[in-house]
Amino acid sequence: MNALSNVKLPPWLQGLATAQNKASLAAPILIIMLLAMMILPLPAFVLDMFFSFNIALSVIVLLTSLYTVKPLDFMSFPTILLVSTMLRLSLNVASTRVVLTEGHTGADAAGKVIEAFGHFLIGGNYTVGIVVFIILTIINFVVVTKGAGRIAEVGARFALDAMPGKQMAIDADLNAGLIGEAEAKKRRSEVSMEAEFYGAMDGASKYVRGDAVAGILVTVINVVGGLLVGVIQHDMPFADATKNYTLLAIGDGLVAQIPSLIISIAAGIVVSRVASDQDIGTQVVAQLFSKPQVLYITAGIIGGMGLIPGMPNLVFLMLGATLAGSAYMMGKRKEEKRTAEVAAAEAAAPAAAAAAEQEEATWKDVMPVDTLGLEVGYRLIPLVDKAQGGELLKRIKGIRKKFAQEVGFLAPPVHIRDNLELKPSAYRITLKGVEVGAGEAYNGQFLAINPGMATGTLQGMVTTDPAFGLPAVWIDASLRDQAQGMGYTVVDAGTVVATHLNHLITSHAAELLGRGEVQQLLDHLGKEAPKLLEDLVPKTISLATLQKVLQNLLSEGVHIRDMRTIIETMAEHAAHTTEPNDLTALVRIALGRAIVQQLFPGSGELSVMTLDNRLERLLMQALAASGPDGAGIEPGLADTIAQQAQQAAAQQEALGLTPVLLVPGPLRALLSRFLRRALPQLKVLSHAEIPESKTIRVTALVGQQPG
Repeated sequence: MNALSNVKLPPWLQGLATAQNKASLAAPILIIMLLAMMILPLPAFVLDMFFSFNIALSVIVLLTSLYTVKPLDFMSFPTILLVSTMLRLSLNVASTRVVLTEGHTGADAAGKVIEAFGHFLIGGNYTVGIVVFIILTIINFVVVTKGAGRIAEVGARFALDAMPGKQMAIDADLNAGLIGEAEAKKRRSEVSMEAEFYGAMDGASKYVRGDAVAGILVTVINVVGGLLVGVIQHDMPFADATKNYTLLAIGDGLVAQIPSLIISIAAGIVVSRVASDQDIGTQVVAQLFSKPQVLYITAGIIGGMGLIPGMPNLVFLMLGATLAGSAYMMGKRKEEKRTAEVAAAEAAAPAAAAAAEQEEATWKDVMPVDTLGLEVGYRLIPLVDKAQGGELLKRIKGIRKKFAQEVGFLAPPVHIRDNLELKPSAYRITLKGVEVGAGEAYNGQFLAINPGMATGTLQGMVTTDPAFGLPAVWIDASLRDQAQGMGYTVVDAGTVVATHLNHLITSHAAELLGRGEVQQLLDHLGKEAPKLLEDLVPKTISLATLQKVLQNLLSEGVHIRDMRTIIETMAEHAAHTTEPNDLTALVRIALGRAIVQQLFPGSGELSVMTLDNRLERLLMQALAASGPDGAGIEPGLADTIAQQAQQAAAQQEALGLTPVLLVPGPLRALLSRFLRRALPQLKVLSHAEIPESKTIRVTALVGQQPG
């Protein structure tokens, strides 16, 4: 037993034992069966089974397409289309063999299914059968298949054109912290699969059109070949041979064409539906029969036609009455729903008024100011209402999580409330009760942002992106794919508000770091390194000094994730100085590698701006005369520095480089404070903050005299 238990089966034999691999064998077996049907003769009973299976398969495909929410849910449809087409062609070959070899024996020579289609559906009249067969073929070939193929072709073209814009939108959501890396990867895969699906449908629809042509040719060949076989080989009278073989050929053609028509309809449904969270049946009923006025007008028109003499009056009047009754019941249900909502609002009003009336003012009436607040107009309430499916709450949670991971501390929660004083589609963002940002977002529309390389213009409301000031246009949802194909970054209203909020939280990080957040940072660090904090805070350095150092770092865009290095540096130099600005400069030197990596990710060469030697000496003299606040700098010199720094920074940005000014250590804090207000995007570094492994390339000189 032990010896047998150690025997290792071959990989192919192990694969056969798993259920997944058993399922994967279905496709090869089916293809082999299709080829066998073309080569090997089949008895009439087996043909009946395969014809019945073909009809059942077409019905299954049609129903699946009706209950499919989006095309990618039925991603295997192009392959099924090909396989079903090959199945019908294989059955045509097999049935042709039986019709030509056994057709002289009677109408049931090729099985009961073909006989039933030849007698029951067309009454045994081969002339009627030919007409019905031609009509079905024309409907399938000219109308359904051609239309579905055209939609698939256009869908494939638009899907390919929109891919760059959709990829940019995914990258924008990822950078804004609205989605994670896994979600971004999933969306990119869906975008790629959507383009591949429509491309495959465009090609697969050609098989269905070819199948319709093949059906006509096979039917003609069966009729002609049957006449030759019946008259020449079996000595049948021409009239009997014509009737016998024509009925068999037409029955065979109808058995193949009806499933082909059903599959073509399914293909048209899949490629023609617009993306929605409802299946096609629910979507059609909800949109086509949702307005009582439409049904009343239709009932009046149909009822009026029923009063015209010579018309089928009873049928028209019954249909008109049914439509009118349906409209009445629909309107009654809507009125009852509206009355219930009004009654609920009136019942809640006295309770709210009673709650608002207080006998005496108390300290509970003194409400603390929210650190972060978001106020929205009434049309934006669905964005922040969880009951109405608002996604903005989830996105704000993602923003706070991303901020904590990148910056290094947890931002205060965002308090959201509606404000009837705002415009219906307006919002504003407050910091400690003061407005720091505002904008408008239109729920149900999309903001198409021009990142600088979009082509063409869009129809809509021209505006600017509230977060970064880029030119943008508010567009309808129907223009979304077109805008993405033209290179615009397209985002919904919730994403606009979330991106603006994320930008403001990041730019005001220093103000969000209060005493409580600093204490929470120390408590969190103390769990991992308690010895690191024992002798520093508050024995050597006060909590206020630590807070000021951290705020100095955040105000210049330096992340404080590496609290261990910050605390160790401050502990090392606390014996010599406790002045926050001096400690900030020392901490920046310790964090130099992280600061440089944040500004120049993955680059070994740093393209920076520097000061002209004469200007540098002049500033050093002014600093020595006036002290660290730089109050002794001449106003004219200050304006010149600001103008030249702005021009050099614009040149850096035009070259796709981060504007960074490299100065001596004593001048760094002075120039950073001086230039921060006019050039918030400009970062000022000292020579001591540059790691030795980095190479410096000077691209511009500030203060250089012309000529």
